[in-house]
Amino acid sequence: MNGVHDYAVRVEWTGNRGTGTNHYKAYGRDHLISPAGRASAAKPSISGSSDPTFHGDNDRWNPEELLLAALSQCHLLSYLHVAARNGVTVTAYTDAPVGTMEQLTGGGGHFTTVTLRPRVTIADPAQVDLAQSLHAEAARECFIAASVNFPVGHEPETLPAP
Repeated sequence: MNGVHDYAVRVEWTGNRGTGTNHYKAYGRDHLISPAGRASAAKPSISGSSDPTFHGDNDRWNPEELLLAALSQCHLLSYLHVAARNGVTVTAYTDAPVGTMEQLTGGGGHFTTVTLRPRVTIADPAQVDLAQSLHAEAARECFIAASVNFPVGHEPETLPAP
């Protein structure tokens, strides 16, 4: 399973209001993220925009939210794998990640931190401590977290199934 894996998407700007980018507030930030390459043509497009702070549409996903989602998804999938490998049966998993982005004076910016807050329910109450400890292993195995240059923290909560 080792090796190089390539990924592709298509991003199309749909925010031209007739005058292009002739002025900073004249154009929309709307765009579509669609499958490309070997991805399924049935995969739905994602409606994107910029954050409302940057004149975007609050009803569409912005790149900052999608970054949080990618980090959360990656930890989820890594955690489920690690749990199965360690004999822990997960019956529910939710996350409410938060992140902080710092905008720079001269333009641009960067994320300074992201914190994942997974809430995991497991079948066996005797495995709560083990299940809680597996987040560290999952964090090491997450491809997306290993690819960013800011800390990704974890505040997990593990509960036995009722």
